[in-house]
This record gives sequence, structure tokens and C-alpha cells, in this order.
Amino acid sequence: MVACAPALRVEPLPALADNYIWLLHDGARAWVVDPGDAAVVQQALSERGLALEGILITHHHGDHTGGAAALQAASGCRVVGPRRERLPVETEPVDDGDALELLGRRWRVLAVPGHTAGHVAYVNEPAADDARRWLFCGDTLFAAGCGRLFEGTPAQMLASLDRLAALPHDTQVCCAHEYTLANLRFAAAVEPDNPHLAAVRAEAEARRARGEPTLPSTMARERAVNPFLRTREPSVRAALRKQGLAPLLTDVDHFAALRRWKDSWR
Repeated sequence: MVACAPALRVEPLPALADNYIWLLHDGARAWVVDPGDAAVVQQALSERGLALEGILITHHHGDHTGGAAALQAASGCRVVGPRRERLPVETEPVDDGDALELLGRRWRVLAVPGHTAGHVAYVNEPAADDARRWLFCGDTLFAAGCGRLFEGTPAQMLASLDRLAALPHDTQVCCAHEYTLANLRFAAAVEPDNPHLAAVRAEAEARRARGEPTLPSTMARERAVNPFLRTREPSVRAALRKQGLAPLLTDVDHFAALRRWKDSWR
């Protein structure tokens, strides 16, 4: 008989102004993703009776790493982070294609540069007894949006988003910020006739009114409403032309123009 791993539970912990620290656990052992605030994690561990086994970091920004050193000092836990980023804590460095075993599951590391130069994401391989797939994408992909290009190029970010968009439709998209409603308003400005947007926005508004996170999203939903995954769609390209932009010749040109529009949009 094959032993089954305990059920994996995934919870978003609100932190700082609008961050989510993702808590993964099996009822006894826990990992956290991008712990910008140690106190939030420590409280969650205490309330649930969990032992912190490790930390996953997607990129170097302080709101994703600020609590890692304190958590490591308090627990002696592992810290896994991107090889190509300078991090404020000693890590087990990982890069594209690396594999991890944690909480009884196998995880792949995906390089997704654009927001930062060495940004990575983590996605699990579904187990025989649990077909759910979880993606921890930091600030590369947001619900209905994507991260700003602080260090990478438009070509890098487009390639990173294309890579994530190729994941199965039921992949649970665990972003690191609660930006959903603002992103959906921009998406409606880009594609006012998108038939999926109204329902997605109504659900997100209802969740926030109840004080609930809008996340995780799914990859199917993102492919349907996220303009940054839809820059090859005629409707998105028509919207860019209406903005009076210079002629856009390539896929990267269209993506870069959309990102500039979002950067200045209010």
C-alpha cells in the first residue's frame, strides 16, 4: 500500500498594507511564502499549533523578505530563495528547473524575471491522492494584472507570463498582493466588452465586502480576464490603438504599451 501525504492546506495571511503571506501546512508542519512580517506568521503558527519547517522566497523586495531572518532565528527553519537575487537572509539557493520536496509533495522552481531580475515562482506537481496544483508567483502575476517592471524588460516579463499562462487551467494562482479590484477596473477599461469581467468583478467585490481575500485565482480565470495575458487578443490591441500609441509591431511592443498604460492609469 502506498502511503498518502497528509492533506495540504493553503491559507493567505494578510500582512502589511496589502500583502499576503501564504501559509502551507499539513496540520503539523508548515511552510510560508514571502514572509514580509514575522509577527503575522508567528501568530498564525501559534493559533494553529504548527511548527515552521521552511520559508520560500520569490524575490528580494522587503515586503516579501522582511520577516525571514526573525523566523529563521526563532525556529531554525530552512529558507529557500532565488539564486540570482541578493537576499537579506542565508538561503538554500534555487534556480529554474530545480525541484524541492516539501510537505510530502514535489515542487518545481520556475524562473520568471521581469518584476525583478531573478524572480522565481514555485508550483507543485499534483500527487496521486491530491490533484490540486498551487502556484506561488510573488509579484509576477496578479489577479487581473502583473507586476511593474522594476529590473526586467518587457520581453522578459511577457515570456514569464506566457510561461505561467501555459500551466493547467485549474492551477490555483496565489499572488502576493490584494490588488484585484483595482486591476479589474483597469481590465474593464481595456476590454469593456469582455463577457467574463462583470461576474469576476462582482464576486471579488462581494468577497472584499465580507472582509475575505479575493485569492487564490485560477489560471482559467486569468486567461479570461487578465489583459496582460491577453495582449495578443484583437480587443486588447484595438484598445491600445485607441490610446493613440505609436505603431506597435511585435508582441513585446503591445505588452510594453499596455504596461505603460497601466503605470499611468488612475
